[in-house]
Amino acid sequence: MNFRYVFRQLGLLCLVLTALITVVAGWAMYEWLSGADATTQPVGHQRYAVSAMMFSSGIGIIIGGLLWLGTRKGDMFLGRREAMLLVAVSWLGGAALAAMPYWIWAMLNEHVDPTHPFRNFVDCYFEAMSGLTTTGSTVLMGDPNDIESLPRGLLLWRAATHWIGGLGIVVLFVAVLPSLGVGGKKLFVVEAPGPTHQGVKPRIRETARTLWFIYCGMTLLLIVLLRLFGMNWFDAVCHTFATLATGGFSTSNYSVGAPQFGAGVYIVISFFMLLAGVNFGLYYHMLRGRFDLVWKDPELRLYLSIILIGSVIVVWSLVGAPVVTTSGEQHAQASFGTAVQHGVFQVISVQTTTGFCSADFNQWSYLPKAVLIFLMFVGGSAGSTGGGIKVIRILLLFKVLRAELQRVFHPNVVRPIKIGKSTVDQDMRMGVLAYVLGILLLTFVGGFLLMLLESSPEYGGKGELVTCLTASIATLNNIGPGLEHVGAVENFGAFSSASKVVMSILMALGRLEVFAIAVLFVPSFWRGE
Repeated sequence: MNFRYVFRQLGLLCLVLTALITVVAGWAMYEWLSGADATTQPVGHQRYAVSAMMFSSGIGIIIGGLLWLGTRKGDMFLGRREAMLLVAVSWLGGAALAAMPYWIWAMLNEHVDPTHPFRNFVDCYFEAMSGLTTTGSTVLMGDPNDIESLPRGLLLWRAATHWIGGLGIVVLFVAVLPSLGVGGKKLFVVEAPGPTHQGVKPRIRETARTLWFIYCGMTLLLIVLLRLFGMNWFDAVCHTFATLATGGFSTSNYSVGAPQFGAGVYIVISFFMLLAGVNFGLYYHMLRGRFDLVWKDPELRLYLSIILIGSVIVVWSLVGAPVVTTSGEQHAQASFGTAVQHGVFQVISVQTTTGFCSADFNQWSYLPKAVLIFLMFVGGSAGSTGGGIKVIRILLLFKVLRAELQRVFHPNVVRPIKIGKSTVDQDMRMGVLAYVLGILLLTFVGGFLLMLLESSPEYGGKGELVTCLTASIATLNNIGPGLEHVGAVENFGAFSSASKVVMSILMALGRLEVFAIAVLFVPSFWRGE
């Protein structure tokens, strides 16, 4: 194992994250000095946020600089094992650095409530991991420790962690650091989500750059649209970062259900969540005018079909039923328009694993909640910013099951399994089956651990089956909200520190599609066998 080169590249990645923290700190300093936050923020909060981010930048420079300078000499080889180790450590260590602004702010600021979750570094790590993995689960609770009590500098950094994690901090790493050379391809293949990696250009660094150009272009477009539909610039930027990254962090306690957000905001965010759940490689083909390749893509067709069917079922279930928005607005008997507005929005939000909430779906009947649970597992497309099992795996899984059923009555007939025009080999089939089985196993193991850790009344009675199981589903599949005590208008703050560590690991497992983290626990991985 070439640890020297792994640590060297880890140091460079640390410096990249530090630079991003510094950019946000610079904006926060400008706003503080100009007095732009004077009417919206508690006294001194923004000043402490600037100090916290500058301290964090200093820590990042020291750690990154030492790692890079101390490992300059040595073999520059990056094999598959080194690539997997670098990706895993990048996310686990990156979350620790991203958590520093939250923790330092809470420790420096004498105005922060003693019970604020950010006074506990584990809570800060959970929030940062949730941001980088685009999960969107939060530990921030009600007044005085709610989302809106945070200074705008930290809210922007919180949203920025989503945007960074959207296509992956490691993809960003490959795009901006040419020193990886051939090793960059190994990194991209390990980190890029989904069982297939649709090529955009032959060179992996050019591929990463192209994806980021598309990502940045969509970001600018959505910011402008949200501003045109009534959001202020700050809210537009933060919600754009969360939407395109399919993350779900909002600047409001009510998420997108805040009273100041109109129907136009729902429509625009719904549309861009839908786009974010699509394989970004298809957008490259669209830029080249290859619309035939886009429409013939079987995963895209199934992705849109699942959203359409799920929306029809949920809307049908909500018409005439009580609907309560996240801001508390009650509809005793939802009209068709209300059902469409909240039903379609929640289906797209959950399917794409964004996790924005407009209504308290905890209070819905069993059928729409069952649909949402199913969609949590499905997730977005391969090559998208979404989490979950991925639509392409669901498609392949059903094709494998159908082939096995046909073998029951035609044992001598061998029919190849195809996705589009591509034949799926045996290794791909076994990989998909192993991944789906791994997700289901980790879901129940995670739920069991949470019930075990939260069974004591000391933790507020959180050790309930539905709460713990859906918390496991929500964090492993990078969704955000679950059901019951972790539902649309709830949070993860009441869980114990041990449980938050478990859920942070589940988030990383889900974002890196299990194996990149799981191999670290296999002894032969370290022995090179």
